Amino acid sequence: MSQPMKGLVRFIADLRNARARDLETKRVNQELANIRLKFKDASLSGYQKKKYICKLIYIYILGYDVNFGHLESISLISSNTFSEKQIGYLAVSVLLNEKSDMLHLVINSIQKDLNDLNDYFTCLALHCVATVGGTTMCDALANDVFKLLISPTSQDFVRKKAALTVLRLYRKDPKIIPPSKADRIVALLDDTSFGVATSAASLVIALVQDDPDSYKLSYSKVVRRLQQLVFDRACPEEYLYYKVPVPWFFVKLFKLLQYYPPSTDETVQIAISKVIHKVIDLNATPSKNVQQNNAQNAVLFEVINLAIHLDIDPKLMERIVNILGQFLTARETNIRYLALNAMANLAARYEHIPIGKYLITVIQSLRDRDISVRRKAIDLLYSICNADNVRVIVTELLKYLQAADFAIRSEMVIRIAILVEKYANEYQWYVDISLNLISIAGSHVSDEVWQRVVQIVVNNESLQAYSVRTIMKYLKEPSCNENMVKIGGYLLGEYGHLAAEEPGNSPIEQFLALHDRFPSCSPFTKGLLLTTYIKFLNLFAEIRPQLLQVFEFHLTSIDSELQQRAFEYLNMAKPENANILPSIWDEMPPFPERTSALLTRLHSKHARSEDKRVWMLGNHSSQQDKTALDSQTKPETPTLLSTLGDKPPPPPPMSRKGNVVPSALTSQPTGAVNPNKDSNHPLLTSGWERNFKKLLTTTEGIFYEDSLIQIGLRSEYRKHLGCVILYFRNISGSLLQSLSVELINPAGDDVLGVSTKNFPESTVKDGMTTQQVIIVNAKQPFSESPMIKITYMAGTLKVITLKLPVILEKYMDPAVLTAEDYFKKWALIGNEGGLEAQKIFKNVSYSSSDTQRPTDDRRNFAALNYSNVKNADPNPNNLVGASILHTSDGGSFGCLVRLEPDPNHVNYRITVRATDKRIPAILAKNISLLYQL
Repeated sequence: MSQPMKGLVRFIADLRNARARDLETKRVNQELANIRLKFKDASLSGYQKKKYICKLIYIYILGYDVNFGHLESISLISSNTFSEKQIGYLAVSVLLNEKSDMLHLVINSIQKDLNDLNDYFTCLALHCVATVGGTTMCDALANDVFKLLISPTSQDFVRKKAALTVLRLYRKDPKIIPPSKADRIVALLDDTSFGVATSAASLVIALVQDDPDSYKLSYSKVVRRLQQLVFDRACPEEYLYYKVPVPWFFVKLFKLLQYYPPSTDETVQIAISKVIHKVIDLNATPSKNVQQNNAQNAVLFEVINLAIHLDIDPKLMERIVNILGQFLTARETNIRYLALNAMANLAARYEHIPIGKYLITVIQSLRDRDISVRRKAIDLLYSICNADNVRVIVTELLKYLQAADFAIRSEMVIRIAILVEKYANEYQWYVDISLNLISIAGSHVSDEVWQRVVQIVVNNESLQAYSVRTIMKYLKEPSCNENMVKIGGYLLGEYGHLAAEEPGNSPIEQFLALHDRFPSCSPFTKGLLLTTYIKFLNLFAEIRPQLLQVFEFHLTSIDSELQQRAFEYLNMAKPENANILPSIWDEMPPFPERTSALLTRLHSKHARSEDKRVWMLGNHSSQQDKTALDSQTKPETPTLLSTLGDKPPPPPPMSRKGNVVPSALTSQPTGAVNPNKDSNHPLLTSGWERNFKKLLTTTEGIFYEDSLIQIGLRSEYRKHLGCVILYFRNISGSLLQSLSVELINPAGDDVLGVSTKNFPESTVKDGMTTQQVIIVNAKQPFSESPMIKITYMAGTLKVITLKLPVILEKYMDPAVLTAEDYFKKWALIGNEGGLEAQKIFKNVSYSSSDTQRPTDDRRNFAALNYSNVKNADPNPNNLVGASILHTSDGGSFGCLVRLEPDPNHVNYRITVRATDKRIPAILAKNISLLYQL
């Protein structure tokens, strides 16, 4: 450890001993002048530069301006002494920001250190990049930082810092990480170093929120990693935090899964369900050790959020509610806050969960000493409110509103207004509560609240007279606020005549109730009241003199808007305009049906959250409102009122070199097919066609092989279900890591169901084999085969994309027919309505010396599950067949086929008829695949 700099220690002591601010400033100015003088000396040593730069950093931290010393700081970065370079990077990180013009001077030095063999120098450079950030560093250094992240030679602590630095740069410029790098980043989640994996999880969480499709492979990786941590306890002892394995990593993995919709893969569903149950079992019991309890609660609350997101099991949900209910009365403020937050999330997603039994406890939380807890209690009350408890909750919220903190009153008013509108079953109760709310809240009532009340009263005729009588009571009170005057002005102007005959509500009393508030109102409210007075003039002739006097008085108003209104209204009141006055100021028509502005305002506040997994507040119906708002559609306006076997078959026999021993069917002629041309799907790996074609006519064999990995395949089909088993064998001579399999289904899940039955081992030793079981369910006739994307680490990331040999013929059974029956069915189907398809194609693998072609044609015909109808064609080379196609949703379909080769077996014509117009073209295309390379 370097010795302390005595000059720096003495300077700090002088500043601390200064008894007045002036003395401190004098000492700082004296030191700044001394440092300026010292920096003019070209022979200044590195130690002295370091000492003076430290003084400048300390002065800057105290709040004084430091506008020199930047070049000296940058020169320290070029030093080969660690302590000097460290101070140089510290000065740049503190004194410069991302918009500083001097950053260009330090880029080259940072880039050199990023590529330096000294890992400590590299870490200093990463710290500086992550601290300063900005577009300048993004453009110049992003590639160097990313290379450190993925380099197999980088130390773990370097890669950990590189992941966090990439995250910092990504937040400044998302374009630095294109989708092509997604697989390499996701592979880091399987890293053996928990530090690297945790940092990578933070990075992936940010990336997933912006581009979930490119990072969807992370879902299965996370589930598999969670299984290893929970059930295999794959955690080194040094990562146990008070007996809790890597709680920080658990939290990030559980959070990552919440950015995706629940998986439709049954295997993934079962796996994550088991993990959630196990984690809750392990962490639900509190510990006496505070640190262990904190770690357990961190994991527990995040897994509860995941369980809420996935809706795992109703019984588990009830257990979660009971656990959260116990936390509501915990002594620790943080635990109470998290429990209220989790319950609010739960209520926001599901209606059937019995949270209402804790209503009294939640109401008591409104009086908690911590404002954050009080806020969450309001959120939860809003979320659990329904038609049965609305009166209790609204009454308690109104009581609390009178003493609530000013910071939360506006939001409380909006929520109370929404609840009253949504669940009110009596018109008068709605009016009473709404006006009482406005009376209590006063200036905290936003325009959306009182305008929504006006909108509902206008649209409900039975509310209008009662509203006028009620609002008059509030207007006569001494403490009537301006928002109440606004409502009164609008409603009395429209419907004041409905109560004008009642005692206390005469026209002159209505006018005086409003005009007494006129002097203290804002210009906007005064303009609204002038409009009310012209409406009074149209309705009540007996108060005409008083109204005209008001208009005449405001002809000289200093406010141009009021002056103009008074002038126009006074001219309308002239006797010669008496006929047009009623038509201009007739009663307003009902408002058009539209989304409540209150909901829009409430949801928009949370929709802008940086965390895109956050659920909107409110119960399940509120989530539907939010969905409608997000999709910019018009929501309903609120009104008052089994598989082929769980155990897969054994792998095909392997030779000592790792090759699959071919069976009798694997010696068929080879060929190829055209790759998928759809640009939305990934490019297939070169050479995929050869083994794909072989496996179209057989059930097992080599699917893919290179110098590192060999993939064998075995398949079995029964009716509409198919089981494909892939065997991954490591033939690289070293360890394969982060092996993952991603299924791609171009046909769509509603046509072809593709799911897995297990997770392959992520790490495969040399000579060892792991397997992946895939279940393929033909729901409807499909034309596109599913694809599989295989990624693994063998020094660098390897990506293999293949098309599975799953075609429609795999789901067919040969139909035994006589020639007579065949022609009857052929004629019965006919060739109209798209029930027939023809295709002429060339046998590109034709060889003039090949005398086995007719035999091969019959063999392929049978391998594709077509029966051979004998004596149906006089030409012995022509093949006539029939089959039955099985699907789970569409039922079974009859298929008839006729294959006609020319005498040399070069050109073929295929004719297919089927009982469904979707099938003929698909079958014709699939048969032609066997002959096109």
